[in-house]
Amino acid sequence: MPLVSIIIPCYNQGQYLAESIGSVLASDFDALEIIVVDDGSTDPATINLLEQLNYPKTKLIRQENRGLAGARNRGIAEAQGVYILPLDADDRIGPSYLSQAVAALEADPNLGLVYCRAEKFGAEQGPWRLAPFSRWRMGLGNIIFCSAVYRRADWDAVGGYDETLRRGWEDWDFWLALLELGRGGQCLPQVGFYYRKNAGSMAAGMTAAEKLELHRRMIVAHGHFFGGWGLVLGRLLPIYYRLADSGLYRTIKKGLGR
Repeated sequence: MPLVSIIIPCYNQGQYLAESIGSVLASDFDALEIIVVDDGSTDPATINLLEQLNYPKTKLIRQENRGLAGARNRGIAEAQGVYILPLDADDRIGPSYLSQAVAALEADPNLGLVYCRAEKFGAEQGPWRLAPFSRWRMGLGNIIFCSAVYRRADWDAVGGYDETLRRGWEDWDFWLALLELGRGGQCLPQVGFYYRKNAGSMAAGMTAAEKLELHRRMIVAHGHFFGGWGLVLGRLLPIYYRLADSGLYRTIKKGLGR
């Protein structure tokens, strides 16, 4: 019986899949299963690759396109592991990430999610500088990449990922739901996650108004997490996103390597 289930959604990203799966199989942690979810790929090369998928501890699930959140939910629903690691098809993990994350979770039953330091590769390279974990900072925006390790039981408890969120905000929504269970978060000190930086992303191209609306949605959906300060934050958000959309803010952010 696997202890960790790695869920890899794949939509027309077959060219990266061998790297992603290979990074998992190179892990120093052995009690795992890999579930690749073909989310209705239309690219002939990806379809052909998936038809020939043959890796140890790996199985393929196929479905009509439901988006990233839907693909994760489908894979997790069929997972056997106690712990879950979502991994996008074009990203990679380091060899000790799983073993250290599982050790942290098993040492503290109140810990809900474990992640690590990260690096970018591809179109951009170098450290991915994320703000230190705090509940307060999580209210301002997501500071945790999609590939944190968490308990399958907590996924059940919160009802999985929200499949109506398709712009890359489903991760933040899910982390807030876990924190509302009273769980804590922990960032491991070593680099264990490698994020492929492509020319575009799901969040790229969103206007400040769109981000503002989604942030307000988070406050409403997670009233228990935000509490009374959610009302204050809601009033400040228009200023926050006007600044975030400004050229000065982007210049400072780029200078910080974020």
